[in-house]
Amino acid sequence: MLEMRQTCERCHTPLPMDSIDAMICSYECTFCTACVSGPLKGHCPNCGGNLQPRPIRVQQ
Repeated sequence: MLEMRQTCERCHTPLPMDSIDAMICSYECTFCTACVSGPLKGHCPNCGGNLQPRPIRVQQ
């Protein structure tokens, strides 16, 4: 199951499970869209891979 990290690993912005602003790499490193589109330039600083929108999970 996909790990749903709750904050941006760079700026610590909250990213709840239903956030549309969360981006992840293939290792599930998690960043906010502001960091991804700005300083990270679309690439994970940990693995160098690209970052894609994280799927949302609705809490039940």
